[in-house]
Amino acid sequence: MKTMASPSLNIFTILLILLSSNAEADEVKGGYWYYDSGLDPSHIDATHFTHLFCAFAKLDSTTNQLTLPSTSFSTFTQTVQQNNPSVKTLLSIGGGGEGSSPFPAMANNSTSRQAFIGSSIQVARSNNFHGLDLDWEYPSSDTDKTNLGLLLNEWRAAIAQEASSSGNTPLLLSAAVAGSNQITDLQYYPAEEITNNMDWVNVMVYDLFVPDGAGSTQPPAPLYNPTGLFSGDQGINGSWINQLGVPPNKLAIGLPFYGYAWTLVDANDHGLFAPGTGAGSIPSGDSVPVYSDIRSFINNDGAQSVYNSTYVTDYCYSGTTWVGYDDTQSVSAKVNYAKELGLIGYFAWQIGGDDDNWTLSKTASDAWES
Repeated sequence: MKTMASPSLNIFTILLILLSSNAEADEVKGGYWYYDSGLDPSHIDATHFTHLFCAFAKLDSTTNQLTLPSTSFSTFTQTVQQNNPSVKTLLSIGGGGEGSSPFPAMANNSTSRQAFIGSSIQVARSNNFHGLDLDWEYPSSDTDKTNLGLLLNEWRAAIAQEASSSGNTPLLLSAAVAGSNQITDLQYYPAEEITNNMDWVNVMVYDLFVPDGAGSTQPPAPLYNPTGLFSGDQGINGSWINQLGVPPNKLAIGLPFYGYAWTLVDANDHGLFAPGTGAGSIPSGDSVPVYSDIRSFINNDGAQSVYNSTYVTDYCYSGTTWVGYDDTQSVSAKVNYAKELGLIGYFAWQIGGDDDNWTLSKTASDAWES
């Protein structure tokens, strides 16, 4: 596959890139809103966030133009700013599975990259978003790495040029990236281009352990892992900072507002790494319950909850059903970790999973401000 050469940048464009980088993102208390989550944007308590991501715009693989799946996207910014006028909104593009499938071909050609970039800026501006967020799951080859680097260079230059010509504040540019080599090979991310062009990236340090094929219960998103296996700290500090060389202030830690249910072999053996037979389910949340469903399992179905500070994870159990998830103690610990490491902040996937009192969102915000 032919690799496209990077276009030369004149001094004026380089200055625009430097001036536009990190224009508004000094800290990130972020959350993704997913249009099919059942949460209406008018019900979002935006006071707990500095940035909200509207997910997901789709990329047409034929035209390389963006399409919006819901009319809620066009009024999203106006709606969430009603109770927090300072919150910034970003249009998130792609997502898992088919949402990311057009990206490799789009990024492999200069013409299609420019079509995508132009469309993304036009759609963001016409729908009053403050930025753009790329969720490519996942670049998986040296060709993808090279092309993603070209895309980020050209995207940042186009954002800077648009801001200069229009007099607008430059659009923010972020991305959701994998948090572990267990998920995908992190070497295929272009670290230099990410550092130079992105305001920050959201590191998805969750889904590290899931029930499929597992013979025991596991912490789905541990911050630490004494066994030496995968963890949030290994992904962020070990991989993104120390191996890839991306500065801490370009990284936000991911907080999952959902968990995974396992089926225990023995109801009396219900700790971490207890024998399990695969996925389980809870009455209101199936096998991948969101936080509000897990709290219902605890409050209404009598499940016992436990916080494990060694791994920084929560779990609960009732009968032969066991659920690994993050509750307030895990969320506070992870946000404090982000502060101590000098990260730009945190983000949640996805805020529709929080309970009616916005417990996790408020906990994270309060921990960041403390």
